[in-house]
Amino acid sequence: MRNDSGNTNARPLPPPGSEGAPIRVILADSQAIFRVGIARILASKLDMQVVARAESMGQTLTALSIYPADVLLFEQGLSPTPAQAVSEIVKRAPGVRVVMLVNQVTQAETIDYLRRGVNGIVDRTITPELLARCLRKVSAGESWLDQRAVNWMLQAFRDQAAQLHRAHEKPRLSEKELLIVSGVARGLKNRDIAEELGTTEQVIKNYLRKIYGKLGLGDRLELALYTMHEHLLGDGVSEGPPPIFGPPEVVSVV
Repeated sequence: MRNDSGNTNARPLPPPGSEGAPIRVILADSQAIFRVGIARILASKLDMQVVARAESMGQTLTALSIYPADVLLFEQGLSPTPAQAVSEIVKRAPGVRVVMLVNQVTQAETIDYLRRGVNGIVDRTITPELLARCLRKVSAGESWLDQRAVNWMLQAFRDQAAQLHRAHEKPRLSEKELLIVSGVARGLKNRDIAEELGTTEQVIKNYLRKIYGKLGLGDRLELALYTMHEHLLGDGVSEGPPPIFGPPEVVSVV
């Protein structure tokens, strides 16, 4: 594991977390040439800083525990069970956004990664500029998927929706639950929904768990898709077409 926190080309950097502070990135990849190459590319970006490099799963977890980071670029092949590795990463560093680097990925793997907390998926053919754009989007709280992954997610939703339609009757949501669903469909975070409804973020989290259970869904992404597909909120709930994954820029399709 290498600490790159001081490798900033001598440019002055605002304190982490302050306005204008660089995006702190941990590079976790088994190929040294890739780690070095990406580190050099990101070092040329004024808004990015590689704080550590790791070449194994163990080093990745150590880096996450030592170096504050915003985004982890994690190679799928660093673990024989990458999906479980994602769960462990998210458990240990819940505030870090995860971008999975893959050579090949199946539909089942893509959906599993997203369910477990991956925020973006890229392959080794991605250009340096697109990678930088991906890291910026993900660090800002958005998701990064290519068109194939989006299509896989939509197909998974259609399959799930078909199963729900075969149920005896659709579950009914309370008025407050519908207000929370509306917030999710508009791309609001839990704290923003809580402010709108005059309650706490924990209450919103509790309601969301109940909503997921009622509808047979797994996360906010599926809830947003379900809301759009089922017209759950009716027409005219919000100005303009309801976004699938939040604001128009939340999912970047490349």
